[in-house]
Amino acid sequence: MGRVSKGERCSVSGCSQPAVKSVSLEKASRAGLSVSGSRRAYLCEQHYKELKKRLKKEKRIEKWRWR
Repeated sequence: MGRVSKGERCSVSGCSQPAVKSVSLEKASRAGLSVSGSRRAYLCEQHYKELKKRLKKEKRIEKWRWR
């Protein structure tokens, strides 16, 4: 049982929704989200969707590098 299933709240400042995913703090800050925490960033559904949109281009470029 992880922290998300125990009822962890979103780590983005100003948001108090329940978290649905956890990502590394580095990945969340690279996407431009203002998160607080030590190692993991816990994100609600809305902020996780935003993170995926912002990192989509980076993922595509990394994929092209390895082809």
